[in-house]
Amino acid sequence: MGWFWADRDSSSNSTSIAGGSGGFAGKLSYPLTGSTAKANSMASGCPVIGQKTQSKCPLKGDEVDQEVLNPMNNMPMDLSSERAPGQKITLSTDRTISSIPRGTSEDQGLWEYPSPQQMLNAMRRKGKGDGIPEDAVESMVDVHNFLNEGAWQQILDWERKYTQQSRVEPRLLKFTGRPNDLSPRAAMYLGLGKIFPETFNTQPPFDRHDWTVLRSLGKEHGWKEVRYVIDYYSAPDDDESGMPAFSLDTRPALDSPLNAHDRFTRWFTPLWSKAMGKFDE
Repeated sequence: MGWFWADRDSSSNSTSIAGGSGGFAGKLSYPLTGSTAKANSMASGCPVIGQKTQSKCPLKGDEVDQEVLNPMNNMPMDLSSERAPGQKITLSTDRTISSIPRGTSEDQGLWEYPSPQQMLNAMRRKGKGDGIPEDAVESMVDVHNFLNEGAWQQILDWERKYTQQSRVEPRLLKFTGRPNDLSPRAAMYLGLGKIFPETFNTQPPFDRHDWTVLRSLGKEHGWKEVRYVIDYYSAPDDDESGMPAFSLDTRPALDSPLNAHDRFTRWFTPLWSKAMGKFDE
């Protein structure tokens, strides 16, 4: 979802986040009214990822270069909660606190999601607000928050064995939205989908995030930074409720031997259990 940002003073206890086989893919059925199309249109917003992505954003170069960006999320610091020019309906300026711990210490609190008004302002600032009904923004924020919470739960599942060892919960240090960068895994699935369309994805993910997670090395022993890649896919609507559904493919990036081992273990363990006749009850 590419709408993470931080715009409060560093002394605050919360900072905003928006958009966060060897992988952890989970289908999430959105429990509120809305539509996949609305979520996808919101996810297509242009985040800021260094000069390469800045050049693709629908902003004038000078305007981008002069913006003060937060190093934790590469988003502008001055995100307005003011009513936008020509706005017809009143949107909430209330922001929801996430369940995701921020930074390296407890006094940094939890990440905080943007308000609907901030979301609308951000989309318009990036040239993505045209054609999106104002009365859909609150539902879009709800979907966005729901997906980020789901991604964090999947990361906690990956981190569980390390958390049990250290007895310290992981934290989210920073994140980057990369909707224009297809991950190698997603590209592989698309290639396989052309040959085996009944088995593999035939559509690319509608968004990608890279999250830098802090894994504790034990109390008073600091943290290890672990990069996670999250591909966000649209999925068929839930059969029972008819609600929009999404599939999140969450896994550690293949940038260290330990991450590669974790991904291989995640893939191989159920295969071995099945081969040995061990099935889940």
